[in-house]
Amino acid sequence: MVVIGFTVLLIGIAMIVLPGPAILVIPLGLAILAGEFLWAKKLLDRVKSGVQDAKDYVNSNFKKK
Repeated sequence: MVVIGFTVLLIGIAMIVLPGPAILVIPLGLAILAGEFLWAKKLLDRVKSGVQDAKDYVNSNFKKK
């Protein structure tokens, strides 16, 4: 699983400059690696926290009236 996780993560990083859904692929690679590495779990938790913060910001500032 480690090889698959690193491959998916590297593909996601490449998609930052190449066409593709990097915003979905990078967390997927981190999720695969989180089962093996603590650093990947911590980074995945930070990504999840950032997504939740962005969601809260959008919900609080752009509610339909």
